[in-house]
This record gives sequence, C-alpha cells and structure tokens, in this order.
Amino acid sequence: MKVLTDEARATIYDSIRDIKDFPKEGVVFKDITTLLNNPKAYKLLMDHLEARYEDFNLDYIAGIDARGFIFGAALADRLNIAFVPIRKKGKLPSTTISEKYTLEYGIDEVEIHLDAFHEKKGVRVLVIDDLIATGGTASAAVNLVNKSGAICVESCFIINLTFLNGSEKLDSPVYSILEI
Repeated sequence: MKVLTDEARATIYDSIRDIKDFPKEGVVFKDITTLLNNPKAYKLLMDHLEARYEDFNLDYIAGIDARGFIFGAALADRLNIAFVPIRKKGKLPSTTISEKYTLEYGIDEVEIHLDAFHEKKGVRVLVIDDLIATGGTASAAVNLVNKSGAICVESCFIINLTFLNGSEKLDSPVYSILEI
C-alpha cells in the first residue's frame, strides 16, 4: 500500500494515546506504545512503510534513539537491509562521530559508530523516528548521516507536530504518516 488510505491513516491515528500534562504541565504527549500493542494498526503502518520504501534503493535505515529503533529495525528487516542506531552520547561502545544540537536549556549530542556505514561513501540512508517536534534531534541525526559520507535520502516520522515547524530544520526531504 504505497498510498496510505484515509481509513488506514485513521486506524493508525486512533491507536495513539494522548497523555495530558506529560512530561510537564501543558504538554499533550503522543504515546505510541498503544500503537505498538495494536497488531492491526502496527501492521498497516509497517506494510505502508515497506511499500513506500521498497523502490528507494536504500542501503541502510538509521533509527533515532530510542523509539526510532522500533520502527527502523523492523523496516530494515522487511527491506532486507542493514540498521544503524543513532544513539545519545556515551551509549555506543566503539569509536564514534557525533553531532551536537540545542535543547531548550542546553546542548545534547547524538552519535553513530565511525564505521556504521562501512561501504563506500554515498550509501543511501533513511532516517526514521516516531515523532518530530522542534527538529533538534532529527536535524542532528540527518547532519550526522551526511557528515559520515552517507546520503540521507529522506527522513520519516510517524507523527509530525507541524505547529512546531521542526521538519523545516532538516537537510533532507521529510515524510510523515500523521501531521498534527
């Protein structure tokens, strides 16, 4: 299903729970754990992502720590390609390259192994995560992939909080399943 039907999109949307005032008052957290434990909605989502990306000639899927691992590893398996975790600083055991990004009150950093994309330069990578909000982490992830010599051909998010304009910060095309 290359094009997600309105019915399928509604099934996925309805499977995501809103948690008010989490992690702080005034925030409505989009909880994807209810999507993950809904076999029908999860299968619709993964079938769509597989159909969308099967002709992209991808070499890798790079999932952003930590919920991007769930969707990215499953999609990589379906496409029979490799998965690379993009981790928060200090979580990877071997030599890494990193990219810093600004938070509301400080700076954070994401990393990949130096040899994550071990083939020749220019391998094609899809970056994936569950949600894009302000775009700091996602932008750093895309920059990190490109800095490694690979090419981020697209960034995919299950949810795009469009009112925060995070996708505008990315140096890659953006695809999202749900735009809120």
